[in-house]
Amino acid sequence: METPMTRRWLDDPVMRGAVLSGPLMGRAAAPEEIAGTVLYLCSPMTTFATGTFIIDGGQTAH
Repeated sequence: METPMTRRWLDDPVMRGAVLSGPLMGRAAAPEEIAGTVLYLCSPMTTFATGTFIIDGGQTAH
């Protein structure tokens, strides 16, 4: 995820390539892209939800 904490990795060309080689999306997520799932999981709509939500831009798909 692209945040101030990960900025030093994403600003370094070598590290950026290594970090972004995993997700199929080819980019880091913005915090706003994760927020919807977090809100959903905190809502009453998930009272019977079980399992795992993977929000990784397709990294585990390959």
